[in-house]
Amino acid sequence: MANDTLEGNRHRGIPRQGASPHTLIDAIQGTLADFLAAQIGSLDSIDPALGRFARTARDLVHAGGKRLRPVFAYWGWRGSTGPGAPVEPVLPAFAALELMHTFALIHDDVMDESDTRRGRPTAHRIFAGQHENDGSIGDPERFGSSAAILIGDLCLVWADQLLARSEAPPTVRACYDRMRVEAIAGQYLDILGENQPGAWSVDRALLVARHKTASYTIQRPLQLGLALTGVVQPETEQAYGSYGLAVGEAFQLRDDLLGVYGDPAVTGKPAGDDLRTGKPTALLMLARKLATPAQRAELTLDPAGAVNPADGSGGSTYALTEGGFSQAQIERRAGIIAETGAPARLEAMIQERVADGVAALAQAPIHEEARAALIELAVRVTHRPA
Repeated sequence: MANDTLEGNRHRGIPRQGASPHTLIDAIQGTLADFLAAQIGSLDSIDPALGRFARTARDLVHAGGKRLRPVFAYWGWRGSTGPGAPVEPVLPAFAALELMHTFALIHDDVMDESDTRRGRPTAHRIFAGQHENDGSIGDPERFGSSAAILIGDLCLVWADQLLARSEAPPTVRACYDRMRVEAIAGQYLDILGENQPGAWSVDRALLVARHKTASYTIQRPLQLGLALTGVVQPETEQAYGSYGLAVGEAFQLRDDLLGVYGDPAVTGKPAGDDLRTGKPTALLMLARKLATPAQRAELTLDPAGAVNPADGSGGSTYALTEGGFSQAQIERRAGIIAETGAPARLEAMIQERVADGVAALAQAPIHEEARAALIELAVRVTHRPA
């Protein structure tokens, strides 16, 4: 197929140089496959149950995804090295980012109680199903969540092991550690917002986006790629930081929109999950800010008890399901959000951030091929289909 060739993948941000005879994505996949095969073999030799555990982790790593973090790290590296440097020595570092991403997704799905990811069952649902099929005793849901947490932990350990195989200067580890701390900090703020929605705002939702998403998706991978060159380049690092923060925020804002109005067949996740749990995303916070008093009253309902603090009534407007708002209530809230004009305002915020990110690269001392690829990526990752 054309998309399996270097030329066919170029429009998707995949390099022609450095990853021959395969694309960068192929090379990342191969690096992960070899590494995971060895890890599975090691655990399988201890106990067959551990081999099954590790194979489930492998399947989650390989279950689709855009491999954005390795791609951004690649272009961060290539922007400094130019087209001639061989990519093989740094491939483990790029692949490690995908293992860290799997760790983050698995734990995020447990916290959000999500049923699907990339169109497939989430880790905790897979393990709950295994528990039931095996005829095990105890609560399958509890077992599923416990096992998923361990799978996530294992992926994070594997990411460290794989990163250590790269020819990486100490600055790479420092960037990687900073990225991990920021991602965890952002995740904590995310769950805090769900439990303190009255204290949240658009600005605080954007703070979550910067740490939970922008940092480990774009900003730090770019800077990690630069650090892999071993050359100190403050101007480039600053440009990557500004670009990554702006485009990373836009990426999360697009995710907020897709989480409400996206097609599950395309996004791989059920629409309305954020609305079901009352997650205070930038979209919801903006909608509340723009809403009429009547609209705001409906949008400030608590999915745990349907108490409406906005109008002081203390009454229950909806009879809620145990897992949050019902599907009809979710659709009603999505309609109200659209009526406030928040989706259009969020679209404008996405465009502004993409423009800021592109502008940050204008004078950056990087190779033109990398600049062009990053400009194209800025547009592509923030205009995902619904």
